[in-house]
Amino acid sequence: MLRAGLRFAKYPLAGLVTYGIGSQKGRKPFGDAVESDADEAANKPSPDAAPAPPEKPAAQVWPKEMKDGIMLHPKLCAPSVFSLHDKLNNPMSYDESSDTIGMYLNYWAPYAARVTVPVMYTAPSNDFLWYATLEALEEYAAAFVSSPKVECGVQLKSPHCIELSLQGQAWMVRFFGFAMEGSVLGFCLSPDQQLLFSSAADRIINVWSTRDFSRVYSLYSTYDTGDVFCVSYSAALQTVYLGAQNTSIQWYDLKEKARRPPPHHSAHPSLREDKFFDSRGPGGVRTPRPYSAEHGPRHAKGGQTLEIDKENIRQYAHFGYVYCMLLARGVGTEDPDEEVLISGGGDGIIKLWKLHGQAGGAIEQLHRLYDGREEGDSVLTMALDGTFLYSGRLDGEINVWDLETRQLVRSLKAYSDDVLTLSVGGSFLFSAGKFNSQYECESRIKAHGGRILASAFGTYQDRHIYVTGGNDNTVAIWDISDCTSAPSVEKRTSNEQLFESLKRGASYLRSVLKGFGATTEMLTTEDPFNPVIFARFSGNSVTARHRKKILFYGHYDVIAAEDEKGKWIVDPFSMQGIDGYLYGRGTSDNKGPIMAAIFAVAELNAEQALDSDIVFLIEGEEECGSRGFAKAVQKNKELIGDIDWILLANSYWLDDRTPCLTYGLRGVIHTTVQVQSEHPDLHSGVDGSAQLDESLKDLVMLLAKLTGTHGKVEIPGFYDPILPLTRDEESLYADITRSLIQRNPDLGDPEELSASLMRRWREASLTIHRFQTSGPDNATIIPRKAKASLSLRLVPNQEANEVGKALVAFLTHEFQKFGSNNELSVTIDHQAEPWLGDFNNQIFQTLEQAIMDVWGPVDDRRRRSSLGGALKPSRSGDYFGSRPLPATSSTLANGSAATPKEDSNGHDPGQVLNRARKPLYIREGGSIPAIRFLEKEFGAPAAHFPCGQASDSAHLDNERFRLLNLYKSKDIFKKVFRDLPQK
Repeated sequence: MLRAGLRFAKYPLAGLVTYGIGSQKGRKPFGDAVESDADEAANKPSPDAAPAPPEKPAAQVWPKEMKDGIMLHPKLCAPSVFSLHDKLNNPMSYDESSDTIGMYLNYWAPYAARVTVPVMYTAPSNDFLWYATLEALEEYAAAFVSSPKVECGVQLKSPHCIELSLQGQAWMVRFFGFAMEGSVLGFCLSPDQQLLFSSAADRIINVWSTRDFSRVYSLYSTYDTGDVFCVSYSAALQTVYLGAQNTSIQWYDLKEKARRPPPHHSAHPSLREDKFFDSRGPGGVRTPRPYSAEHGPRHAKGGQTLEIDKENIRQYAHFGYVYCMLLARGVGTEDPDEEVLISGGGDGIIKLWKLHGQAGGAIEQLHRLYDGREEGDSVLTMALDGTFLYSGRLDGEINVWDLETRQLVRSLKAYSDDVLTLSVGGSFLFSAGKFNSQYECESRIKAHGGRILASAFGTYQDRHIYVTGGNDNTVAIWDISDCTSAPSVEKRTSNEQLFESLKRGASYLRSVLKGFGATTEMLTTEDPFNPVIFARFSGNSVTARHRKKILFYGHYDVIAAEDEKGKWIVDPFSMQGIDGYLYGRGTSDNKGPIMAAIFAVAELNAEQALDSDIVFLIEGEEECGSRGFAKAVQKNKELIGDIDWILLANSYWLDDRTPCLTYGLRGVIHTTVQVQSEHPDLHSGVDGSAQLDESLKDLVMLLAKLTGTHGKVEIPGFYDPILPLTRDEESLYADITRSLIQRNPDLGDPEELSASLMRRWREASLTIHRFQTSGPDNATIIPRKAKASLSLRLVPNQEANEVGKALVAFLTHEFQKFGSNNELSVTIDHQAEPWLGDFNNQIFQTLEQAIMDVWGPVDDRRRRSSLGGALKPSRSGDYFGSRPLPATSSTLANGSAATPKEDSNGHDPGQVLNRARKPLYIREGGSIPAIRFLEKEFGAPAAHFPCGQASDSAHLDNERFRLLNLYKSKDIFKKVFRDLPQK
């Protein structure tokens, strides 16, 4: 048999198809030497019983069923083959009969040698007369000497015959059996595990009771569907869905079974006239019906027979066979409980279908997942894990799709041949194929003697099990508890390799927002970047005309974390609570604050006290410079709508005790400077001289031109746009130094501390991060190429584009002065604009009041210094003429003595002053690319509310977030979301 796809031909049509041609090697024919048709039917043994070999007959007469079962394509077979076919009309000796295969093969071999396409040849084991062996089939397969790929195999326990018809460019194959008249191709278990649905090659869906394995229903289509490859059942709609070989998806609403008239007996698929097999073949001979089709399957008895109506058929659901389907909830729809049908076809496309319960379960196409291939390999199997869909293809590839964004996340080349089944469980993907190895294979097991056709993952008595079924008539149950308890991938891989985990985290966060009543959507970014989560909580309908809109920005991605050196006290990707802190990567940056904001809105929503619209934009690329975020927002600006205020919470206090509000951030330009020579890497002892322009030497001299004494940046005009210090801002620094030194006298002189903070927050700076050179890493090489990575931290009123141009122009001008033969290149890798907020506007003042209300009184008790006296700074009129001791984040966080324990309200157990805890207004030296972009894009003011403490160790080992801060932040967000719209 030569195999073909309907649209994308993998096995183009050609060749000879037979049944009844088995092998007598090791097995003698059934019955007497010469017997009538009636004798043959009477003496035919049970297919399950092994026949007893009779005595060797003197002569053999081939039954007409045997002769008519040899189907020859007139245009592809030589006339001599037909003359050989006529020879079967007369009795022949046993020895001559035994050589029938060889006789046909001799005529066939020259034609088989001309076949230059892939070939698949098969025969059933339970034939009319002969016992098929793999050795006999391999003799036929060997004749295809010019074919690039030949497959052959015996269909075990496939009784009686292969029924073959031509549809379009493809052979339609059916095997007639006992419980079903053909191979069982698909199973589906109802959610309550009371009904088992089975689909098969006999065009019938059987529904079985799992209590006593009796048949409850038997469904078939009005049309000749061919093989029914897959079946799914919606318990909510009580509707059965099937995917068929004739490219259709069909359905039957079981609620209608009592109101529908019973089908006519003659409409049963086994009794219908077949356009191919019931027509007259060569010589005007008509093919007889197979024995099993007349008498029915042995165990498929009883139950109600149901016929699918013509109106419940979606013709050409795919441009190819519908191989697989499954049901999922809450993907591609706003309702988290709404079911969606997912189908995969021979056209290589996956489709998502809406189910219309009011229309008897009718389907309507929602989306299609297509990877852009001109000829997509068939999707043979699918498995679902949350919002991730895994699909196995004809060419051995496994694709991972994110159903939230409908993006192809990853492609794995798992096999050199078909992926036949997929299962997901225990954070593992299990796949089975015909040949080759698995991707990132954990272990390999010889599971079956034939092909693995089906698999499932489950849990039994707290143990993970993996079940496989093969065409060797066995089902294997594997205990894989040891496998699934292996260390998680997150501990060993980098951020790039955790792409799927980030997608899964995004899907989970979206489900949380959905669960609290938000309207959500995944905003796609450019591949391969992570999506942006959009969510909207709508305020009370009575305020719809004039209600304000607050946008909350955050990010769900995190900095990579590894614990190879054992510095973490917990698994960084398994959050644990210890002594009032939540430990784990991302707890403080930025998942804790995000959850605080979500729960604040959820409480207001539940209390019907939400008078504004709260819009969430949570991205997944912040730690990588917000890649794709701007384009995703601009593309979906109409969906997001107008915004009145922007709020984010992606930072920390100056110490562990005083709440803060951030009103300014520095911007950044990341740059790579490279010097390259024409000569290769050289040896300094052989080629080194003063006349040689060395790339690394040029690079060092060039970078030295960038800064002067005490780090002053020498780019002309670099400091000109910087805004002067105002009196209002100077008073803020006075509040900061007074608060910090009162708690920690070791920080030194207030003026010096203030100057140190200003240099970190409101002064621009330049940093050289690393050098890289070509060639081996030893001390004798003159590298051909040298490059350095550096960054410029910008402050408000400096434009990143202008500074970037000035940097390139300055370096180019200075390099030209060297007169070097080397080549200079300067690239701007990433840039983010600085941001300066108005700390006197409504959103900052609302935040300030909320912080004072929630955190309550402030502790002004002074702690004794561990030093003999305060630090005395050196004075100089030149800003860059002194080198003060900088106040780093660690010195501000650690303090001069152990932080005393606090009560449940965050107070020291002792005397406190009864005044409100006013937050410190601070600026920061870091950069958040999105904040200034959002202000410009929506024309709305932004405010930054730090939720964490200075000791949270964000981006470091043992990141943590205090529970008290989590709860207090939620209360603050709640007040702001409630009070700000009233301003």
